[in-house]
Amino acid sequence: MKQEFTTAWKESKQPRKQRKYLHNLPLHLKQKLMGSALDKDLRKKYGIRSIEVRKGDEVVIMRGKFAKKAGKVVEVNTKKSRVAVENIQNTKRDGNKVHVWIHASKIKIKTLNTDDKMRFATKQMENKNESQDKK
Repeated sequence: MKQEFTTAWKESKQPRKQRKYLHNLPLHLKQKLMGSALDKDLRKKYGIRSIEVRKGDEVVIMRGKFAKKAGKVVEVNTKKSRVAVENIQNTKRDGNKVHVWIHASKIKIKTLNTDDKMRFATKQMENKNESQDKK
C-alpha cells in the first residue's frame, strides 16, 4: 500500500494497513463512515438503520462516561471522525469547560435535523419511502 490514499487498495488482514487506510481517507469519504444508529421510531419512519450525523441532530450517548446523556450535536469534526454534543463537557484544571469528542458509532440519533432537504434525497431513502407507500 502506498503512502497516500489510493482507490486501488482493496483490503488487508493487517490492522496497521487498515488503520493507515482510514487515516489517509479524503474527507468526503470519511464523512460516509460517520454514520450513527437511528432510534426505533426513526427506523420505522425512514426504513433505514443508520445515517450520517449532522450538526443539529438530537442524540443520546450510548457508551462511556456520559452514557444515557442526551443533547444536540454542536460540531462535527470529519478529520478526527468525532462529534461534540452540547452540555457534554469536561472541566479543565483552570476551570475552563471543553467539549468531549465522541465517535459517531457510540451515539444514537433521536431526532434528525431536517433543514437540508438533500439529506433525504438519497436513492436509498426514496426507495424505502416508495416501498412504504405501496403497502
